Amino acid sequence: MSESPSAVPGTQRPGGRTAKVRRAVLDATQETLAAGGFPALNMDQVAAAAGVGKTTVYRRWGSPVGLVADLLRDMAEQSLPAADTGTLAGDLRANAALVRETLTDPRMGAVFRAVIAAAAFDEECARALGGFYRTRLAEWAVVAERAAARGELPAGTDPLELLRAVSAPLYYRAVVSQEEPTPADAERAAAAALAAARAGAYAP
Repeated sequence: MSESPSAVPGTQRPGGRTAKVRRAVLDATQETLAAGGFPALNMDQVAAAAGVGKTTVYRRWGSPVGLVADLLRDMAEQSLPAADTGTLAGDLRANAALVRETLTDPRMGAVFRAVIAAAAFDEECARALGGFYRTRLAEWAVVAERAAARGELPAGTDPLELLRAVSAPLYYRAVVSQEEPTPADAERAAAAALAAARAGAYAP
């Protein structure tokens, strides 16, 4: 994302009480999104659920979108690092499994659906969601870079396009066609992306 951390509400992360306040507010934000979606994200109610003064929440986060943006940054920071199974096939399967597990988790799946829905009509929320995925793709790009170094991929393969190809079918099922992605779907998505990459689909 283009904004500097100091310019975005809620992104300062000093220790002590300030960090505890941020954690409590983001936990309350996540619970609210999971239970009622973006329309239910009321600043006063989040403050009450977090046990934090309303003035503090309005001053630091500014709006419901500010809460969502900071929640996405926090989720990116807390996400698991990229897998290193020793093969590209194994790494892509791990990536697909992680995406599927997140989308089918009763709480996290609901949070992502709520944020994706909000991003469809709110530009700031869309930027925050895009920033989250850019961060995650960049963190996983190393699996393709390692594979290229091992000779498993054509030179110049775009790691971000490869990773998008793994997760796209799973998001389509979960968000567009409203189907719950299965482990078999995750395996298929990883295998299809790997076959396409080996054929040069993501190389110049």
